[in-house]
Amino acid sequence: MQDFNLAALFMLGFLAGGHCLGMCGGIVAALSLQQRQARSHWLLMLAYNTGRLSSYSLVGALVGGIGGLGIASLNIAALQHLLYALANLLLIAMGLYLMGISAFITQIERLGKPLWRIVQPAMQKLLPVRSPWQGLLVGALWGWLPCGMVYTASLSALASGSAQQGALTMLAFGLGTLPNLLAMGAFAEALRSLSRQPLVRWTSGGLICALGLWRLAQVL
Repeated sequence: MQDFNLAALFMLGFLAGGHCLGMCGGIVAALSLQQRQARSHWLLMLAYNTGRLSSYSLVGALVGGIGGLGIASLNIAALQHLLYALANLLLIAMGLYLMGISAFITQIERLGKPLWRIVQPAMQKLLPVRSPWQGLLVGALWGWLPCGMVYTASLSALASGSAQQGALTMLAFGLGTLPNLLAMGAFAEALRSLSRQPLVRWTSGGLICALGLWRLAQVL
């Protein structure tokens, strides 16, 4: 079951490419402009994304550990199923957002804006990036960008019941986003235009909704 959950989170990250373009497009475009002026283009891209995935894994470990303590202390197995169900309801909400049917998920993203107001100035002080280590720090801060997809994956990590499984859950999600963000660095404008096509939005949104419904059916 855990292997299926990790595969599902990977697919969530991969299918959410259109949302990634909307949320991270500006950051990626700015970083890509710097990278094209540097010889170490792919080394910097690797550094950014390693930092980002590290932040996701840290979040997963924290919320997974908290969830595990809560589930163990309350001794309520139903709590884990409830958190898992909520995560998949959010997943369906994200699919509906990508399809242009509902903007509910944007309300969830507002919860992280206070923290981002603190993190963003620190990230901007590191720009322009001149070394992989600097890129690693930028990526680590970038990982705290308010994002409905990240919050959805975080709920799955919370329901995982342990810090280790929480970290693996968020890492699987982050690895799923990696192909889109690497491609975005090289073809940002073309991909942004493609992601706005109704067929692309409905296809990716529909698949995410189907994934959420399938996962939801496992606990009902």
